Amino acid sequence: MTPIAGLGLAVLGLMLMGCQVDSKQQVLHTDRSQVEMRAIGTRAFDTTDRALTLRNVIATMQDLGFVVDKADTALGTVSGTKLSGYAMRMTVTVRPRGAAQTAVRASAQYNIVAVSDAEPYQQFFAALEKAMFLQAHQVD
Repeated sequence: MTPIAGLGLAVLGLMLMGCQVDSKQQVLHTDRSQVEMRAIGTRAFDTTDRALTLRNVIATMQDLGFVVDKADTALGTVSGTKLSGYAMRMTVTVRPRGAAQTAVRASAQYNIVAVSDAEPYQQFFAALEKAMFLQAHQVD
């Protein structure tokens, strides 16, 4: 190997190491507290029908331009990616909340950075609330 080729590999290695993200720092990096993020990303619905809620989550994500790539009814999770000029990944968890409600929690990432802006969550929950209302009142 020539000295120039060796130098090129060394520089490339340094560049790749610089691109790595410390996962602990990534998890902790947000301009909002965890309590604020939970409040932004969680809504409760007056239903105990988890399967119906999951179907509405999937439909809502698709309506918003997400490609749903994983849905696990046993775990109550749905994940999808939105590719419209940017890559946003959203994972939604549906679980019982008390005796008469279902909690829906959304978590979004842009590339590998947690989304702390409230707008994507507000858009998702506004569309989901509409779908849940229409479904509850059997409106097509």
